[in-house]
Amino acid sequence: MTTTDSDRPDVQDGRRADGSPRLVYPALVVPFVLLVTCFAAWGSAANLTDVLVGVFRKIFTGMNNFQSGLVQFAYYGAYFTLAIPAAFINKRYGYKTGVLTGLGLAAVGGLLFIPASRLLTYGLFLAALFVLAAGLSILETSANPFAIAMGPEETATRRLNLAQSFNPVGANIGVLLGAALILPNLTQEEDKAGLSPEQLVASQERDLGLVLGPYLGIALVLILIWLLIFFRKGMHSPVEDVEAAPGAQGSAGVLGRLVRNGHYRWGVVAQFFNVGAQVCTWSFTIQYAEEVVGWSAGAAGWALQASLLLFLFSRFLMFYLLGRIRPTKLLLVMAVLGVVLALVGVLSPNLVGLVCVVGISLSLSLMFPTIYGVALQGLGEDTKFGAAGLVMAILGGALLTPVMGAVADAGGFAIAFLVPAVALAAVAGYALFDLTTKRHSEALVSEV
Repeated sequence: MTTTDSDRPDVQDGRRADGSPRLVYPALVVPFVLLVTCFAAWGSAANLTDVLVGVFRKIFTGMNNFQSGLVQFAYYGAYFTLAIPAAFINKRYGYKTGVLTGLGLAAVGGLLFIPASRLLTYGLFLAALFVLAAGLSILETSANPFAIAMGPEETATRRLNLAQSFNPVGANIGVLLGAALILPNLTQEEDKAGLSPEQLVASQERDLGLVLGPYLGIALVLILIWLLIFFRKGMHSPVEDVEAAPGAQGSAGVLGRLVRNGHYRWGVVAQFFNVGAQVCTWSFTIQYAEEVVGWSAGAAGWALQASLLLFLFSRFLMFYLLGRIRPTKLLLVMAVLGVVLALVGVLSPNLVGLVCVVGISLSLSLMFPTIYGVALQGLGEDTKFGAAGLVMAILGGALLTPVMGAVADAGGFAIAFLVPAVALAAVAGYALFDLTTKRHSEALVSEV
């Protein structure tokens, strides 16, 4: 009989020979690597969407910043809607099934860009984005706690930060696709001035075709990852065996337990504002570079690329620092730094302001996985539903982005960066809460 990873006796060996906790259970290293590819995949899709906020405003004439911000409303609204169904899938069938369901649905969403680009209807693009994001919501609700469960709890936040470090790898690919293949090749406003109605439709078809290509590529990659994970045996966590054991508590009363847990409850609120700050910043970096600093569309796309490259390198830096500094202490420092950078972007509407807007990504790099890991600590059998609540908090990206668009319509893109400044201040408040209150379990990392 063939022995799978889950049958191996060392699957729950969470300690090295010197007694220090492992980052990943030995038998789950390969599954962890496969799971990491999911983080990169949804990073590409999410950050290509950031580019679309400005792209649709150029393609569909007469669209204001609020309407273009509906791209993020459709995307992150789907995250909110599908998180609870994803929790039930994970509870009933396990994390692997949740990951496969999410990958499959996201691939379908990518393929729906084909009819959307043919019919030239903004609403259909929003529908395709909703389906794509619905799949990614299920994927993220499954993959984040799955990564946490692949090793000892002491290294949970570091492990999730490592997995999330590959999310900006995909994000940079997504923005690179937008900056290199879409933005420089769009029909410019001055070229549309003398076009007839028929010629204008033809230019829209051409521009929407530029949008279609990258999403088809993402759909094909998602299908490939689906196949690799589907045929991988033993891809489950020992934590799921414990939860499925006789006597394990069911979902009854889970909501009450989660609400009574202050570190979880306020963690959801902090995640709402963190994601809102992140999506607002990245969605309007291009517009800040164009309309405040005066850069061209192509150059502005590279400003967002620089922001995401900083985010990528900072993720690995934060992974290193989390082995030495208490997570919420580092979170407080980064949140305060983010507030300062956003305020400089408001008060210095020039190249210095743009540099600070790009620099906000340094602060953002730590936040999502750290808030996620700290909020889920010690939840036990409630983790799968707790993870859903933290993914639903991604609604912050859906709600705060149109708000920032409305502020930009009223007062300009510089003043609009007050929105991420306020959001990051809320994250700083959560870090202070965790640092000044006691919890039932031990800290995720000992302080040096």
